[in-house]
Amino acid sequence: MSRTDNDIHWMNLALDLARRGLGSVEPNPMVGCLIVRDEKIIASGYHERFGGPHAEVNALRNARESVAGATAYVTLEPCSHFGKTPPCVDALIEARIGRVVIGTLDPNPQVNGDGVKRLATAQIETTVGVCQEAALELIKPFTTLITQARPWIIAKWAMSLDGKIATNTGESQWISNSISREHVHRTRGRVDAIIAGIGTVEADNPLLTARPPGPRIATRVIIDAAGRLSPTAKVVQTAREIPTMVAVRRSVPNRKKSELIDLGVEVWESTIAAEDNGEMLRELMVELGSRRMTNVLVEGGSRLFGLLNEQRLIDETHVYVAPLLIGGSAAPSPLGDPGISSLAACQNLQLRETMRLGSDVFIRASR
Repeated sequence: MSRTDNDIHWMNLALDLARRGLGSVEPNPMVGCLIVRDEKIIASGYHERFGGPHAEVNALRNARESVAGATAYVTLEPCSHFGKTPPCVDALIEARIGRVVIGTLDPNPQVNGDGVKRLATAQIETTVGVCQEAALELIKPFTTLITQARPWIIAKWAMSLDGKIATNTGESQWISNSISREHVHRTRGRVDAIIAGIGTVEADNPLLTARPPGPRIATRVIIDAAGRLSPTAKVVQTAREIPTMVAVRRSVPNRKKSELIDLGVEVWESTIAAEDNGEMLRELMVELGSRRMTNVLVEGGSRLFGLLNEQRLIDETHVYVAPLLIGGSAAPSPLGDPGISSLAACQNLQLRETMRLGSDVFIRASR
């Protein structure tokens, strides 16, 4: 193989390694590192958990021999600043690595390009941009948090073949099969928040938890502008065991807010004075970003998804398509009002994954 082909081969393996950190490293990015000499891997590591050693340090610790003069393949530019751990670029320099191949630069302004400059100053050959598209895709939630101060927003719904998420009477349990629902629980177990509208809570009375638990315990966030959340709802009754937040307007009576607070629910008040639900959503997402939430899963109804779409707040979709035909103009589709008036204005997502889940088909798309 040529040197370029070699670099692509090893970087793809490093990317696979990085994905093992999904759900455990956030709000940090997933990163993988391979150290190669004479077409053989002599060390490997990935960022395993938030606050723990980064990928490069783990790889150096796992080395079976001296890494001096070897090539390090790192999916993300080595950090050059002190955070919870020392700079990884210093560790590579001290280990006398001969060459560093990087998937993409770090979008964090504290690093962006500085790690590469430090390697150049140490006269270490550096190549940037190998498998860059895949490397950027891997860190999109981190990039969104850093550059937009909000989490990566995943909209999830189950629908029939004719694009209905419920019948004309509102029945939706269960459109998807048990295999699809298990898949959803695995996603729930690696996100920072699970968001639902008050309509979904009133209709389905869900727990909004991962069963069995995953590496993260998501905060349940109920969007309830008018303060309708019942004290008997499952999310309220379990609020002392599982973090639960309700997003309301300031106009909600203090008595109602105090009642929920006494039951263990955190009440977050929007500062948006007008009845602008889209702007309230944006403000809420910035609040979640300020809490370093990196991935959030929205399990709402068509109205909530419609508002998210209007505000361009859907970064990724998880769609479970069941071989059912529901029909009827009164049966809701995933994206409700206000909708998009022209095809040219539609958000164009990229198809990332399709998978059979028993009789259902899972479709993942993202920007």
